[in-house]
Amino acid sequence: MPQLSAAAVLQLVLLLSALPAQYFISQWSGSTSAQRYHATTRLLRIWKEWRTSYFDGTAWMDWANQQMSNIQSFVGLGQDEHPPESLAIESMLYDNEEGYFGASKIARSPRPPYVFLRVGEVVMEEKGNMIGVVVSWDPEMRAPPEWVERVYSSSEGIKAENTPHYKVLFSGPGPSSLLVGYLPQTQLKRVSRTRPDIPTLENYFTHFDGERFVMQPWLKKLYPEDAFEDV
Repeated sequence: MPQLSAAAVLQLVLLLSALPAQYFISQWSGSTSAQRYHATTRLLRIWKEWRTSYFDGTAWMDWANQQMSNIQSFVGLGQDEHPPESLAIESMLYDNEEGYFGASKIARSPRPPYVFLRVGEVVMEEKGNMIGVVVSWDPEMRAPPEWVERVYSSSEGIKAENTPHYKVLFSGPGPSSLLVGYLPQTQLKRVSRTRPDIPTLENYFTHFDGERFVMQPWLKKLYPEDAFEDV
């Protein structure tokens, strides 16, 4: 009977465990993009520790990194040569002084007729089927050039620049975690009679009226016409 080297045994084990491992990850990591992102991050950290101590698993790491890249692309944070810059842009999604990502303090009035969604409405992100709530919008995209280049191709970017964009809050994998998206109108669909449980919504809204969230007074000043239905 031929003898197998340690390296050959390791390769065989990795091959045999690939499909069960993928099934385990899919069951363990959750059903939403945010949950899969954080689960993959934890898995990568554990794997790196094992790899450093015991063996080199390049093929497995490539696969895991690809899964992380798929989730990161949701907010335009894919693999980048300048991680600090990416993190800085991510923080701008929450708030910034430049008015990017729906953060402008200028009142959106009059409300353009081609802006279909309103602040407080519950929406579904059609690519990942994530449920969120609109907290601001821009009549056209307002984002740093680096972010636009990362998220869109050159032709897509030109088209997206003239498309209404919405800042949407999504629930993260934990009870107090939050995911923020800045998404074009073409990727969002209004959802009726659904109340998602998302952290920090009380900072923007007073209550849920059965159809959508009702804006706080300070937010209503920025979006005065969003409080009324179209006639």
